[in-house]
Amino acid sequence: MKRNHFSAVNNAVRSSPVVKQPRRGLRLSLPHARVLPVLPDWGTLPQHVILHIFRYLPLIDRARASSVCRSWNEVFHVPDLWRKFEFELNRSATSYFKSAHPDLIQQIIRKHAAHLQYVSLKVDSSIESAGAACEILSQLVNCSIQTLGLISTAKPSFMSVPKACESHFVSALTVVFVNSKSFSSVKIGDAPVDDPSLKILVANSSDTLRLLKMSSCPHVSSDGILCVADHYRGLRELALNYYILSDELLLALSRETHVNLQHLRIDVVSENPGQIQFHPIKKRSWDALMKHSPGVSVVMYFFLYEEELETFFQEETPVTHVYFGRSVSRAILGRIGVHCPRLVELVVCANGLQPLDSELIGIAEHCQNLTALGLSECEVSCSAFVEFVRLCGRRLTQLSIMEEVLVPDDNYTPDEVHAEVSKHLGRVWFPDVMPIW
Repeated sequence: MKRNHFSAVNNAVRSSPVVKQPRRGLRLSLPHARVLPVLPDWGTLPQHVILHIFRYLPLIDRARASSVCRSWNEVFHVPDLWRKFEFELNRSATSYFKSAHPDLIQQIIRKHAAHLQYVSLKVDSSIESAGAACEILSQLVNCSIQTLGLISTAKPSFMSVPKACESHFVSALTVVFVNSKSFSSVKIGDAPVDDPSLKILVANSSDTLRLLKMSSCPHVSSDGILCVADHYRGLRELALNYYILSDELLLALSRETHVNLQHLRIDVVSENPGQIQFHPIKKRSWDALMKHSPGVSVVMYFFLYEEELETFFQEETPVTHVYFGRSVSRAILGRIGVHCPRLVELVVCANGLQPLDSELIGIAEHCQNLTALGLSECEVSCSAFVEFVRLCGRRLTQLSIMEEVLVPDDNYTPDEVHAEVSKHLGRVWFPDVMPIW
């Protein structure tokens, strides 16, 4: 009897009982005989399906998949696959990310540099990663990059590399700025970008930039960002550290020649260890921005200690989203209720042992646009929390409160709160519970 050899099938059903194969042309006489399935031929998948799958794969996995068969290898070289790509550069022994071999990266750049439009480089704190990023940037000469992201995934970041490598990085980035005439988005974090390199970007590119994100770039000053804002009058989204924010920058973004700003994100972190004083932003500068861009979202992330927050919210501030990553005092939260009428979302990660009853109720009364609240490691009496929800009503679309936050009183216990809150929200609500592993 001649046997059919289906190696893939045999491997899949190796643990199954052996079924004797019938002779050709004869029907099986056993009613309960098992018919072995024939696995699909993955090489016959439509090209657009394989292309869609490949887009989710890191570079090293794409390369491995391309060696499966001829059709997959053809998809590997389709130009559309390389319009958007993320290079992960790290020491594999100390990183969760899969690092691609330098030779493979060089091959991709050599063959597909002209197709790259949306490029992101993720690096760790090693000098090797920084050097590899510099090499990649310096070779993107013939690209028409529209979006560029430079992201550090570990501390210390790019800022800790030697001076020679730092200058090489700035030079390589400058080459990219000079040769890419259609930038629409630039995101740079923890990298040695400086004012001169930004001025080169301005001098060598057209007015196409719509998003600029500069995070933890100590060599960039308010003058460098101001130069960018003056040139890119179509800039709609801006993210930067607070030490770069200035009255002059807000006034520049408020000029009639500049389009309406849609999103302004401000990360408030200490520029120097032990820093307590932060420069204030004048109310007239905020007012000018609001007059020019009344719909702008102003998002502020605070990573400060309580004593470092004294400068903020002394007068009306048009912030819409506030996130406190560390402990914040009752006094600051009280100011937010008085001076932040545009507030939409508030997240407090920690406060201490003093209940926030009056502060929360004040925020509910004065912040009529509030739709989201998150509380953790705080204390609020059950009655005050119910009153807060009653004042806000159904406009509260997001309410994330840890169960430990709610303190029982004479009116409610934590178990009774969910029913009362659900009634005011018009939907079922329960506090969040910390999982016990």
